[in-house]
Amino acid sequence: MNPMSRWYAGIGFLWWAAGLEAHDLGPFLPPARTQAVVADFSTASPNHLPVGWKTSPESESWVSTRPSGTDPEDHPAIQVGYELPATRPTGLETGYGLRQTLPDLDATGFDHLAFWIRGEAGQATGTELELRLERPDPGWPGKQAVARYRISGITPDWKRVVIPLNQIIGIGRLEHLNALAIAIPTLPTQRHKGTFTLGNISLIQTGQPGSGSNDPLIPEQRSAWAALLGGEHRVQTALRGRLAGWPGQFLTAAASLPRDDLAFLTRIAADTWRGVAALVDWRHGLPIDRIQLAPDSLAPERAAIGDYTNISTAGLYLLAVVSAHELGLINRPDTLEKLTTTLTTLATLETWNGFFYNYYNTTTLERTSHFVSFVDSAWLTASLMVVRQAFPELAARCTDLIGTADYRLFHDSQTGLMSHGYHVNLGQHSNMHYGVMYAESRLGSLIAIGKGDVAPTHWFNLIRTFPPDYGWQSQTPVARTEQTGNGYRWMGGYYQWREFRYVPSWGGSLFEALMPGLVLDELSQAPHGLGYNDRVHTTIHRLHALEDLSYPVWGMSPSSTPGSMAHYDEYGVRVLGIKGYGAGVVTPHVSALALMTEPTEAIANLRTLSERYPVYGDFGFYDAVSPLTGAVSYSYLSLDQAMTLIALANHLKPHVIQSYFARDPWIRAILPLLALERIEPG
Repeated sequence: MNPMSRWYAGIGFLWWAAGLEAHDLGPFLPPARTQAVVADFSTASPNHLPVGWKTSPESESWVSTRPSGTDPEDHPAIQVGYELPATRPTGLETGYGLRQTLPDLDATGFDHLAFWIRGEAGQATGTELELRLERPDPGWPGKQAVARYRISGITPDWKRVVIPLNQIIGIGRLEHLNALAIAIPTLPTQRHKGTFTLGNISLIQTGQPGSGSNDPLIPEQRSAWAALLGGEHRVQTALRGRLAGWPGQFLTAAASLPRDDLAFLTRIAADTWRGVAALVDWRHGLPIDRIQLAPDSLAPERAAIGDYTNISTAGLYLLAVVSAHELGLINRPDTLEKLTTTLTTLATLETWNGFFYNYYNTTTLERTSHFVSFVDSAWLTASLMVVRQAFPELAARCTDLIGTADYRLFHDSQTGLMSHGYHVNLGQHSNMHYGVMYAESRLGSLIAIGKGDVAPTHWFNLIRTFPPDYGWQSQTPVARTEQTGNGYRWMGGYYQWREFRYVPSWGGSLFEALMPGLVLDELSQAPHGLGYNDRVHTTIHRLHALEDLSYPVWGMSPSSTPGSMAHYDEYGVRVLGIKGYGAGVVTPHVSALALMTEPTEAIANLRTLSERYPVYGDFGFYDAVSPLTGAVSYSYLSLDQAMTLIALANHLKPHVIQSYFARDPWIRAILPLLALERIEPG
């Protein structure tokens, strides 16, 4: 994974309908150059589905079909009548639909998918459908990657629906398609009973694919600067001059690190802060994404310098500055100067409806993304909340940057969940939602509730465990029953490993489990709920790595991959995740996060890392090490380094950043929600 897209993974999302309405675009498209029929319904007969189609679930008698003449293009059409059971699941747990097997279809030669549809007179209001394309998930054997489009506005008149294929998000390449489905979402607004007619589902090629979700946005000023210098290889050297500092030595001998634990952590904090402060464009006060050093070389011309930043990285840089001040690593005037420089720059960046775009170039300040991200926006908001509590003289500036960002933008009222984000160039939401409660995105959900942008019921719409018949899960949930508290209802359940019970994350990484704890004191505010879950996830990470994998160190999360100059990937403990990431790489920032849950073990792990591997440099720990080979990723990622420093500050000066966050009235408003749920047995 390219670091530019690092926040698209490791974060506990769930595929779901995005509220993307496919419109009747036929009159506005040029004639199709080529066309391939995907489903023509010519083999349909009364009460029997066409050849190749099945219902889901197959055991349910909820659908009837019959031929229905032809569509407006004189192709065979099929009428589908449905009556969903009264006890059908709601929200995310839909399972009702028609599914057609596709013969390893390659759709890369087409740019749209089209079909005809109409509803029944008097029954069309409230009827919605989802069209789904599926292919094997290359990263997860046995699992399907699914892209979904919601079709609304169905009337008794024929409507031609045309979907641009390059707007499909979540399925990857349009090769090896093995299924097409028409699903009936079990949403609160969906009719319990209805009829619709389909005709001629086809792939077409027009030569005009339109905008896509992955369209690049080239920073023109940055490109012109590179051309003026003579190419990107010269830019990398020039970028060194824009940074506030550079490492002075490649490795630090483990023997030179203090033996006393307090002094050891204090040294790590000082070295890490020196790096966080250095990897900033000194003109604009924005942190760059990373530097990747060549093995055994500090030469800037051999390094890769990523002069772009994600808004989460910018937010955590603000928290790192506050942390450094609290630890006595920087005086108050210098702290205010750094914070003011960054806040001033943020105020000049291009935004959309009060939200920052996901990426900006730190050299020219041009945005390099069309995407507005929910989770990244939330981290910037959280960081600004801390700054305005820690430094009242900056409160007005922070509030101005937060003020117009209304998180209702991301909230899907039909699913009750937050969309992954909004594609500004397409004018539509992502077709991914954050469906899992125990994920890094939970912080954003709580902020949105605390601000009053969404109702508290959103918190209880989040998935704790999936139904047992979701066979692709890493485990089958136990005791999945409805829970209640203070008038709210949610589905509970747990996974179990050895004697430990827990609510799973998506990937089983400690990034998902513990990153919200940088600002939210879950151990104190929800000791039997999220706080308990934090501790169990840490314990299982440690035991699984040391005992099951026989690693000498532990702590797996999304991080750089040793042996690559830019590769970023997902790592975790599979049994802790619904999907579950694979093992293989340990990242030191996890040990810093674990100081809040297992401080003694975390300190010992940091010391083992420094003594066993060449992983400690002038700016503290490098990003990752392979315990299998001993290879190190000689990169400093600003986000991961900031996380390390913030976690150290909360440990060395107990709860300091968490305390500032808890003072904010938005957070005080949501604390009662955290105490309602008990995950700990007993």
